[in-house]
Amino acid sequence: MTSKLPDAETLLPALAAQLKSAITPASAMIGLHTGGAWVAERLHPLLGLKDPLGLMDIAFYRDDYSKEGLKHDPKKTRIPFEVEGRDLLLVDDVLYTGRTVRAAMNELFDYGRPRSIALVVLADRGGRQLPIAAQYVGAHLEVPAGKRLRLKRAVNGRLSLELEEDERGQRAE
Repeated sequence: MTSKLPDAETLLPALAAQLKSAITPASAMIGLHTGGAWVAERLHPLLGLKDPLGLMDIAFYRDDYSKEGLKHDPKKTRIPFEVEGRDLLLVDDVLYTGRTVRAAMNELFDYGRPRSIALVVLADRGGRQLPIAAQYVGAHLEVPAGKRLRLKRAVNGRLSLELEEDERGQRAE
């Protein structure tokens, strides 16, 4: 683990290289809004997947939705392929507590029963509250207490990892 933030642009091709061995004829990719969608949009063409990229907003599936409410403009989930029997690559930007991934899996099963789900993340910052682990990780990072690791996208599309104050306290990502 390291506290120095890596270049997100450098992590993307390395992550794609890890994923190449996981691709099967039944593989399809789904990115989680917002940061995971950005990562998936970059990985998808590098992997040459035949099906279009799926995008998912899990806001209504979060276990803290009733407490937190909706704090952003919800995106519409769009999965342009059959989920049933597929090998899904579920892509997120930062893995923290595992609650976002749990919500995503709950929503995925509303679409069908995939053969497998592999979690792909640009960065794993530790701090799990649920027994969730990524199978493909760009970088393992240590994040100081009171800080939040965020993926940002510049107007030119360049991705970067940044630390910011965590004003939400202990709310799970």
